[in-house]
Amino acid sequence: MLVRATDDVIVLSQRLPLAPAPALRALPLTAAERRICRGRREADGSVPVLLQLPREGQLHPGDVLADPTGTPQVVVTARPEPLLLVSAPDPLALLQAAYHLGNRHVALELNTSELRLLEDPVLEAMLRQRGLNVDHAVAPFQPEAGAYSAAAHHHR
Repeated sequence: MLVRATDDVIVLSQRLPLAPAPALRALPLTAAERRICRGRREADGSVPVLLQLPREGQLHPGDVLADPTGTPQVVVTARPEPLLLVSAPDPLALLQAAYHLGNRHVALELNTSELRLLEDPVLEAMLRQRGLNVDHAVAPFQPEAGAYSAAAHHHR
């Protein structure tokens, strides 16, 4: 069983059950990167890692990844991304916006008074035309997994 691809790359091949994580190096990943469980990434401190995880659904912030010996190596975190923060004075207007964005298969993070989506100038213009408030932020993005995803969405 290969523990390291080379002396400087840590191979991560196991996802450990949810448990209090020891102080581990962070592995910041975007929402898109958390859906792909294979490939080279970089943990905090510019430490190269190689994901060779079973395809058991996407990664979530808080997931602990281990090397082939089962030794915990990193904890997954949500890398901040450029987002649009959408709000409305009327809850129905926000609900309608969620409907229109979902109809376009746009990844959304849903909150009671705000929608979050990756920055997109075309969608921003559409939302503003509908009278919604749109702000910009760089923040972690945790979109809903979707109705047909293998793993249900959860916040940790």
